[in-house]
Amino acid sequence: MDAILENLPLYWEGLLRTLFLSTVSGVIALVLGTLLAAARVSPVAALRGFSTTYVEILRNTPLTIAFFFSAVVLPRLGVTFEQFEVAAIIALSAYTAAFIAEAVRSGVNSVHIGQAEAARSIGMKFSQVLSLIILPQALRTVIPPLINILIALVKNSSVAGAFLVLELFGYGRQLANTYGDQVMAVLLGVAFFYLLITVPLGILASTVERKVAISR
Repeated sequence: MDAILENLPLYWEGLLRTLFLSTVSGVIALVLGTLLAAARVSPVAALRGFSTTYVEILRNTPLTIAFFFSAVVLPRLGVTFEQFEVAAIIALSAYTAAFIAEAVRSGVNSVHIGQAEAARSIGMKFSQVLSLIILPQALRTVIPPLINILIALVKNSSVAGAFLVLELFGYGRQLANTYGDQVMAVLLGVAFFYLLITVPLGILASTVERKVAISR
């Protein structure tokens, strides 16, 4: 336990870095994922094809590949980063957006088609139907799964620690090297601080899910 108590400031710094990575990546992923979901239900075949290809590739490949792409491929293409945190955010956002897109698409499909037909019958365009009629209802029903995806994002951010980003797992790895005789305690400390983020999010997801079920 000495390794934890003596390094609480490092754990706290790692927690804040993890929250930063998760929050920024989560916001970007929510926007990108919603756009991808809209493209998947679009009447434009090219948009549907692009979105479907993107989602299927990202959902069926390991997150580590997304990190390698950001860390190795993008610099070779001339896209460089002063801090790898930016590359980590790109990888996390792009990867998580694929799962958000599927969740939002399922919510869109749950809205009765008659509402879209009624809106089109009064002259509304596809973009208006989607943004004003379909998405507000769809997003309400998919909030619980979206929160679960964000919980997964928080845990996935630990991959950044393997790429020399000093977030919670990154600091834990350093402490494990320093306190070789207390590795178990160090890892338990890391797990505890992750739980400080994920458990409240899980409770929030359950609460929202119950409220949505009651409102139906």
